[in-house]
Amino acid sequence: MRSTVVLAWAFLGLTTVVATAQEAAPIPPASTVTGEPAAGRQTSNPAEEPAAGSNSTEAVQDAGQAAQQADAGGDAQGIPTSLLPHNLSPWGMFMNADIVVKAVMIGLAFASLVTWTVWLAKTLELFFARVRTQRAMGRIVQARSLQDAGAALAAGGNAASLFVQAARQEVDLSAPALDHAGGEGLKERVASRLSRIEAQATRRMTRGTGLLATIGSTAPFVGLFGTVWGIMNAFIGISEAQTTNLAVVAPGIAEALLATALGLVAAIPAVVIYNVFARAIAGYRQVLADAAAGVERLVSRDLDYRAVPNRSVAAE
Repeated sequence: MRSTVVLAWAFLGLTTVVATAQEAAPIPPASTVTGEPAAGRQTSNPAEEPAAGSNSTEAVQDAGQAAQQADAGGDAQGIPTSLLPHNLSPWGMFMNADIVVKAVMIGLAFASLVTWTVWLAKTLELFFARVRTQRAMGRIVQARSLQDAGAALAAGGNAASLFVQAARQEVDLSAPALDHAGGEGLKERVASRLSRIEAQATRRMTRGTGLLATIGSTAPFVGLFGTVWGIMNAFIGISEAQTTNLAVVAPGIAEALLATALGLVAAIPAVVIYNVFARAIAGYRQVLADAAAGVERLVSRDLDYRAVPNRSVAAE
């Protein structure tokens, strides 16, 4: 009984060892098992060979097309490099714009330069003219007679000095008739000459502001014209390229919109500066009116003292 159990356990252990050895052993190739050489065997599924060859041909064709696109200068989507944006900075867009759009941009840049030149020149002119007129007006107010004012402003070349000179000239021309005709006609003639000098000085001061008004009113429309022309060229380029890719469409539209931007850059400062000068010139004209009124008072005072026998302003 014991020997039978031992034999059973021995047989079971031998069977386990053989099974383990078979699992660990490598599986021989099919050619070894069947006895046929591996080189002479055919594939188990002959229908797969044409599909594999077709895929290989398509891969070669795709590679050839990619190489041709690379040689022609295109991107991965087949867009020529010449149609792609190179530089979208303001200067780059200006250089790549159409000749008409370039002309519009140059004109608007020149208009902007003119605007700031007029601003600088008229600001200095208005400042010094206003200062000189206010000083002259102070001397006119302090003078006791037209002769004293003329002596104080003899070396001046501003509008207030011209007021005094014109009034003295008119008084000298009207002196022979003052004893018979009175001074009312002299006052009217002096007021007329002073008003003409005031208008001339104001007109001289407004010189150049009309250019600002023209730039401010026309620059946006000039920029809009450049934008319309640029967008037309952009649509023509889209038609020729036969693509609506944003990489092709956006540069032309951006170049067109740059013209409108330059138009606004030229127009907005021109309008603001024009309004500032309009207020400043109105203030300068008020100073001139005050100076002219002071001269008229001096003429009227001289006429009153002239009417008093044996009495003059100098004797006071």
